[in-house]
Amino acid sequence: MILPFQPLLTRDEAALGTWIKLSAIESLELMALAGFDFVVLDLEHSPMSLETASTLIAIARGKGICPLVRIPDHSQSWIQRCLDAGASGIFAPHVDTPEEARAVARAARFEPSGTRGVGPTSRAGNWGLQKMGTYIAEGGEAAVVVQLESDLAIRNTRQIIETGQVDAIFVGPADLSVSLGVDIGHEEVTTRVQSVLEVCTELSIPCGVAVGDPASAASLAKSGFSFVLVSNDATILGSGASKTRRKFP
Repeated sequence: MILPFQPLLTRDEAALGTWIKLSAIESLELMALAGFDFVVLDLEHSPMSLETASTLIAIARGKGICPLVRIPDHSQSWIQRCLDAGASGIFAPHVDTPEEARAVARAARFEPSGTRGVGPTSRAGNWGLQKMGTYIAEGGEAAVVVQLESDLAIRNTRQIIETGQVDAIFVGPADLSVSLGVDIGHEEVTTRVQSVLEVCTELSIPCGVAVGDPASAASLAKSGFSFVLVSNDATILGSGASKTRRKFP
């Protein structure tokens, strides 16, 4: 049974998550103990393998924290295998057009809505112990979150949402700033992020964002975003270690 992501996006307060980059069970456990609502296993920007991600998904489900996976590309095989492993959904990076959004969504949906293969003998189907109807129904709850990370993607925000194929929008300030050739704190980035939030609010679709600073995360959570990703497990560990070292003579 998957832990659906969508209910976290309809609460009065924003859902809080973090990226998981370390291939360590303890890392996932610590994020669950810290009280994060969800985690996103980062297969795009870490050396984590699918086998490790599958193990971490099992740990997350056991700890009651919603596990999603950022896939490294848009291929059907990555989407299929991550969902078969029991992920609650996928984050698809660098979605720039409505056509790309439709393709990602179709890869995550069963027929007739998509092209996802039926694999009830995977974790997603309780290794064949779940009724087929339940497996198919739960598969329909797998979240498709598309990442808008370029100026082209920002300009296509409305068209991407109006495909009716995605469950949430995530705007990535870091890649967006590089795309624009400016610093991440530049007004051009802030303005475009705000424009995405405004369109999402108008069209009633959840919108999320990432930030490194916890204080900034709290501010963003109050500004209308449905979910906020703050930092990542590796940086949280490194930051704690650095603060500890600085306090030592």
